[in-house]
Amino acid sequence: MLTVKPRLREILKGRGLTQGQLSEMTGIPQASISRFDKNEQHLDWHLFSIAKALGVTVEDLFEIEE
Repeated sequence: MLTVKPRLREILKGRGLTQGQLSEMTGIPQASISRFDKNEQHLDWHLFSIAKALGVTVEDLFEIEE
């Protein structure tokens, strides 16, 4: 069984960015970014927009444990 957890908080912290700044970079409402970070909701286009804005892959946004 796979366990998948978002790594967004860790990535943002490492780059000195806030959810609000990421919201401005992507056009995604900050509340939606917060829901993603809490593993509550993942809209496909949000994942791709966040990954593109941060210069990472979609897979990089998650910690995957088997």
